[in-house]
Amino acid sequence: MRAMLPTAVVNLVDTASAVVKSTLAAHRADLRTRSHGIAAFDPPTVPHEVIPVVTADGARLRVHAYGPVDAPVIVFAHGWTCSIEYWNAQINAFAGEYRVIAYDQRGHGESTNGYAKPSTNLLADDLCDVLDAALLPGQRAVLVGHSMGGMTLIAWAGRYPERVAEQAAAVVLTNTGAHSLVEVSTMVPGLNKPLRLLRGRALPSPDWLGKLILGTPVVMPPVAPVRWIFARQVMTLDTSRQKLDYALSVVRGCPMMTRSRYGLLLAALHLGDAATNFTVPTTVLAGDRDDMTPAIHAERLAELLRRAGTLAAFKVLPTGHLGNVERFDLFNAELAEVLTAATEPARAMA
Repeated sequence: MRAMLPTAVVNLVDTASAVVKSTLAAHRADLRTRSHGIAAFDPPTVPHEVIPVVTADGARLRVHAYGPVDAPVIVFAHGWTCSIEYWNAQINAFAGEYRVIAYDQRGHGESTNGYAKPSTNLLADDLCDVLDAALLPGQRAVLVGHSMGGMTLIAWAGRYPERVAEQAAAVVLTNTGAHSLVEVSTMVPGLNKPLRLLRGRALPSPDWLGKLILGTPVVMPPVAPVRWIFARQVMTLDTSRQKLDYALSVVRGCPMMTRSRYGLLLAALHLGDAATNFTVPTTVLAGDRDDMTPAIHAERLAELLRRAGTLAAFKVLPTGHLGNVERFDLFNAELAEVLTAATEPARAMA
């Protein structure tokens, strides 16, 4: 196919591809080397170990382990368009006392795509590979998932329920949901009311609209309108410049096609009641101004867990979608409580 194209077109495509790769590399390097004005977001100073993970379909996952190898373990699964660096405020806070494992979801950060089509089962399988590579025999971890990372944890519990008690000591689900993301989204003001009206008239489901919003491979140039839209739709308009710059650097490091492929996956997400398979204490956190996964998603998860008898806590924080960035202080305090509850019994027996 490439040989059939005119030389000028081939050269243009090659040049554009080189520019995109260079830009992505620059954003990732920025996260690893530059301070964003808030110490919590600085690149971790704790040395990390690289854990090699190759999936069955050939994806190479970037997995980092921070902190003592024999310490209690935390595993972080990031959300759509993010990377390991999204968790800097948590890595910096907990890597001294805990063994912190963080990884790039496939196609994100520096993890490759592999050959399989994106699916929640695939993300669950990747988490299995990470846990198998990172945990010592008999070791259990506190699993923390944000947005698509939370969906990964839910998918994992649904697909591998026997692993929950074996490998999880506790679970934290933050700014996430299990289904109907488009139907109850408030990203486009006034959108969900007409969607409900359309459904009430038994018209075809407007899935195309969700796919258009989440699946379009858009660029995010460093201009004021993009910053305003990102603050309004993903964070909050009163978020600080430093937090906004940091979050944008994380998201801009994600390839456009990865954003599109996994956006389409999220638009069709349906994990049902798989969260009831969490047989360990599970904390659910939401943001009161989260337009991507409004708090109703967290309420639904909390109700499922309450009925299953495993809901440890449900709280709504004063944030948008990026709760552990926008109010990392509050998020870290909640996580510290979970860690204490999950690890103190084991330490008392040691």
